[in-house]
Amino acid sequence: MRLEYQILAAMGLDLLLGDPRWFPHPVKLIGRFAERLELPLRRAIPQASSAGILAWLVVVGTTGCATFGLVWGAGRVHPVLGDVVRVLVLYTSLAARDLLRHSLAVYRALQAEDLPEARRRVSLIVGRDTDRLDEAGVTRAAVESVAESLVDGIAAPLFFGVLAGPVGAMVYKAINTLDSTFGYKSEQYLHFGWASARADDVANYLPARLTAPLVALAAIPLGGRPWDALRILFRDGRKHASPNAGLAEAVVAGALGVQLGGVNYYLGEPLEKPTIGDPLTPLNRSHIPKANALILMAYILAAALFLGVRWVVLWLSHIRGVA
Repeated sequence: MRLEYQILAAMGLDLLLGDPRWFPHPVKLIGRFAERLELPLRRAIPQASSAGILAWLVVVGTTGCATFGLVWGAGRVHPVLGDVVRVLVLYTSLAARDLLRHSLAVYRALQAEDLPEARRRVSLIVGRDTDRLDEAGVTRAAVESVAESLVDGIAAPLFFGVLAGPVGAMVYKAINTLDSTFGYKSEQYLHFGWASARADDVANYLPARLTAPLVALAAIPLGGRPWDALRILFRDGRKHASPNAGLAEAVVAGALGVQLGGVNYYLGEPLEKPTIGDPLTPLNRSHIPKANALILMAYILAAALFLGVRWVVLWLSHIRGVA
């Protein structure tokens, strides 16, 4: 089976099934492996930054080799089994269904006028304090989470899957998982997690910049604000602490005509973040499914773009080979 069909099958499984709780998800295994490496490497290498670089190399290298071995071994047993394993690996790298499911759970709680449940639900997808958020605050948290996840949960694994198949997708997931595990600016991880944080920024750089304009394009059939989306993307996309997530957050804010960012509380302490977008409409619960629709449409457009470019490159290579 061609890689293009494997990608489409993986996308279909992701949108249909999401991540079943019983399924042994590779990201969990990667995270546990990374956590168990930390202490031995810190003991063996006194310099925290060097220990962190080695941790990154070991985890990413092991993930790539293990994925290649799994796919190769399955193909040796039987070609059909090889195709099935490739599709399953690609499927586990994508997270669109779970992203939509978690945010819609927040929306449904707000629809039921159950603000405490909405706070609990949104606390599962954001790191800020949620116990005192009003409806607008809950909505902002959910929309920001959906927007930021466009890159690392959908666009980047899709991009690397199209570029390098299951191995590329899982290597990216290892890079992203290491950032989630070690990439903090805390005293504990400032130096040890430096390599993990920088590598994640580099890996997401191109996918973020290819996908963000697609959100503006997605706003056209969905009745959004495509020109405002592009305007806010270029005006506010670099205000975010992340050089990549900020682009997605800005273009979604512009497409919805809302303002994101502002004050968040972490462990009771306020943190002022730059505002992104213009408050053309007050934030309310309806913006959650609207953000979801934008992300889903952008997902489809990104798949068409990435697979289309791959097809053109392969076609040109074939033409040159024939000539």
